Amino acid sequence: MPNSKVKIKSITNLSNNYYVLDKVNFDYKTKKGTWQNQNRESYNRGDGAAILLYNIVKNTVILTKQFRMPSFLNGNDNGMMIEVCAGLLDKNDPLTCIKNEAEEETGYQVKNPKKILEVYSTPGAVTEKIHYFIAEVNDTMKISEGGGLENETEEIEVLELNFEAAFKMIYSGEICDAKTIILLQYAKINNLLK
Repeated sequence: MPNSKVKIKSITNLSNNYYVLDKVNFDYKTKKGTWQNQNRESYNRGDGAAILLYNIVKNTVILTKQFRMPSFLNGNDNGMMIEVCAGLLDKNDPLTCIKNEAEEETGYQVKNPKKILEVYSTPGAVTEKIHYFIAEVNDTMKISEGGGLENETEEIEVLELNFEAAFKMIYSGEICDAKTIILLQYAKINNLLK
């Protein structure tokens, strides 16, 4: 349903280098009934999907560790981030995307991921919506070493961590990625692991 309080005046493209950065000029009707002209930048990198892989028998979660330049530029001394497996949809549906990403990044061939929610990651500046999944795995589902795709310049370390140890890493600051925190908290709240 369109929002009658918003009238887009113009959209100016600022960059198409890797993703799309636009400047949007619009009028917004305030609570007082007056129209206010505003400018905002909107970054469109496409939507993504993330998945928490967990092993009930071993009481572990499968996470990844890789260098993230934006975190490095914003105070992460070595730029390394511990995260759940994730990726951009590109032209895939969320389910196809996350099955492919799980295999490429972690080496696990996931059969029946369960979608649990969709979240706008940073709605004040980024258009991205992330589709969140969980999937139980076991050692027989590990078909390769993972590590990402070389042609995508990915160099990913696969981590298998005890669930409680991983959960505590949220509070120690070792895990500070929002999608990972959301999925680990989901696992805790829903008693997926002990």
